[in-house]
Amino acid sequence: MGYGIKFKVYGDYACFTRPEMKVERVSYDVITPSAARGIIEAIYWKPAIRWVIDRIHVINEIKFTNVRRNEVSQKISSSNVKKVMNGGNSELYQIAPEIRQQRASMILKDVCYIIEAHFEMTEKAGAEDTPEKHYNIALRRMRQGQCYHQPCFGTREFAANFEIVENEVPISAYSGEVDLGWMLWDIDFQNDMTPIFYRAIMREGIIDVKDLLKVR
Repeated sequence: MGYGIKFKVYGDYACFTRPEMKVERVSYDVITPSAARGIIEAIYWKPAIRWVIDRIHVINEIKFTNVRRNEVSQKISSSNVKKVMNGGNSELYQIAPEIRQQRASMILKDVCYIIEAHFEMTEKAGAEDTPEKHYNIALRRMRQGQCYHQPCFGTREFAANFEIVENEVPISAYSGEVDLGWMLWDIDFQNDMTPIFYRAIMREGIIDVKDLLKVR
């Protein structure tokens, strides 16, 4: 295992969409490991390292709320954008009233997690890429609240606040064992974007991702 780090992420709302829900968005009960990795990569990432999520501490009680929003049913075609970039003629706009639709979402509210993660060196690491160097940079960026872009809880509209955890981890609202069912772990981009799932079991408010993956 490489150098480890613990940080707290919290926010007003979150939506970690279940893939089986096609029309209306319904969030998982807790943050997914891939969403947690996305947050830490928004803070610090380089090709020389790969972040791995070890544990997720669920601090606040799991609470849901419903929202209904106006959305558009279409998006501007990437082929049209390329056409214009190459000097062609195409319409790069949308008339929102003509393609507007309402969608309901069941989202989480008042979320707070402690994420334990470590990074491993990749084959893209050079001679100057040492674990100590990247570990110290990641710590410094977290302490100073720096990020490449604002981390989010599932979707861009739900911003995630973060801070380093260097003392005791707060006590979870949960005790005992809670089976959260099958949950998305990650997407295998090297194998035709195959989704990988694992059985998320929370014990004393902690989801031990690395141990659960061994028996998925």
